[in-house]
Amino acid sequence: MQGNNYDTIIVGGGVAGLTATACLAREGQKVLLIEKNKEPGGLVNSFSVNGFHFDAGVRALEDAGIILPMLKDLNIKLDIVKSPVSLGIENEILHIENLASLSAYSDLLKKFYPDNSRDIDVVVKTIRKVMKHMDVLYGIENPLFKDLKRDTSFIFKKLLPWMPRFLFTIAKINRLQLPVEVYLESVTKNPSLRDIISQHFFKNTPTFFALSYFSLYLDYFYPKGGVGKLAEAMQNKVVELGGVIKTGTTVNRVIPDKNLVSDEEGNIYNYKNLIWAADLKTLYRIAETEDLPVEIKEKFEIEKIKIFGHKGGESVFSLFLQVDEPLDSFGKIAKSHFFYTPSRQGLGETHRKELSKLLSNFSNIRKEEVYAWLDKFLFLNTFEISIPGLKQKELAPPGKTGIIISFLAEYELFKKIQELGWLEEFNSGIENRVIKIISETVFPMLSDKVINRFSFSPLSIQNRIASSGGAIVGWEFHKKMPVINKIQIADRSVFTPLPSIYQAGQWAYSPAGVPMSILTGKLAANRIIKSLKKQ
Repeated sequence: MQGNNYDTIIVGGGVAGLTATACLAREGQKVLLIEKNKEPGGLVNSFSVNGFHFDAGVRALEDAGIILPMLKDLNIKLDIVKSPVSLGIENEILHIENLASLSAYSDLLKKFYPDNSRDIDVVVKTIRKVMKHMDVLYGIENPLFKDLKRDTSFIFKKLLPWMPRFLFTIAKINRLQLPVEVYLESVTKNPSLRDIISQHFFKNTPTFFALSYFSLYLDYFYPKGGVGKLAEAMQNKVVELGGVIKTGTTVNRVIPDKNLVSDEEGNIYNYKNLIWAADLKTLYRIAETEDLPVEIKEKFEIEKIKIFGHKGGESVFSLFLQVDEPLDSFGKIAKSHFFYTPSRQGLGETHRKELSKLLSNFSNIRKEEVYAWLDKFLFLNTFEISIPGLKQKELAPPGKTGIIISFLAEYELFKKIQELGWLEEFNSGIENRVIKIISETVFPMLSDKVINRFSFSPLSIQNRIASSGGAIVGWEFHKKMPVINKIQIADRSVFTPLPSIYQAGQWAYSPAGVPMSILTGKLAANRIIKSLKKQ
């Protein structure tokens, strides 16, 4: 048992867990990071097939005043390149190059919806306001990743002048927390216009979060070698600092009154502090609280009801293509990160009410009905298309191109189809339809140049990273979140009802993404460091 005693154990090797582990190892703690997969990274992961390099989860990164300061704070070197973005509707494609591109976006929308020019002006005006708020919100390096005791220049020249603007901006941001669909309904009666602006966001995405993306597009960057290089660099830093990483290991018990966790092989590990940076429902399912004090058990049960009363956000379906066509053929049409909508009509209720109706009586639905819905859903959808080789040509074999095409997908649909035994057929049907749609609209060269293909469904994501419902950004956007969702109190997001156990990652705060996962990992580590200093 002596060798399995640790100051802190971190469960979950995504960027939140890696951040927390590195920060604690740097403080001289004996730390163990336990990860269920063969390699850490979670959704920040890249892989290679036949010389084609793909990104399994996140396609690009935005700094948000967090990622680059974290790397600098931990002295991690990471070579990066810009990840330029294009937006396309039918045969019109806009390249996002600078702030002036917002006017071009307005013109693009007006071309398709000329009767809604005034409505579009209102939306664009709001986007401009949001972009100004973003300039303030991420206007300085996040102070959590600065040594404020030594860097007094940062405090007096940047932090103190920034704080009043930050607090003033937060008040304005909080007024833009209504779902983007509700906001757009208040601006325009045209459902197609509303869809084209919002349908590639998760249902009920807060307006500020959704409309901030035009600003974030300008901030996207890409690690050379793939997004997974970020996780790889962080993993190397953990090892360099003396941290221990145990992969291919699944934690199946947490015993808070004894400060123990165990894995599926029967190994037992003792901790003084535990950071849970994995799926939060799993923690509440496997934690054994029988011998805890009554008041702690009561708080735990209240939180457990909240946690299990909510579901994760939508997942994604991703199609990976190996194409016998040079990168330039695609680069002449769009940038490396491309949001494309084949039809100006928009999804309408296809992804919501129609799908809900299908699912409510699925056992009695014929395959033909499902495929009829699927045809409509895919053609009216918005696709996120990533071409790693356009960011770094070495990521594809000479004369060839690797492409990732993704769209939002409902986990429950794939789960029901799996239960009925035709998941493989369904996935293949999606692949065929996506290739057909994209080759008949924006990339005609795809029609007969695909060498190989494969796909990941929401079930693949759940199986791989154990994320409830295959969710990729934590909780669905709900009127009352089960976790903290206000940036001014983000430091509270890491607390759990269990003694000496903290939480971090995409399930600990909403809305989540790579920057917030890193931030919560740092916040959890800081809480432990602070408590140790008090002791």
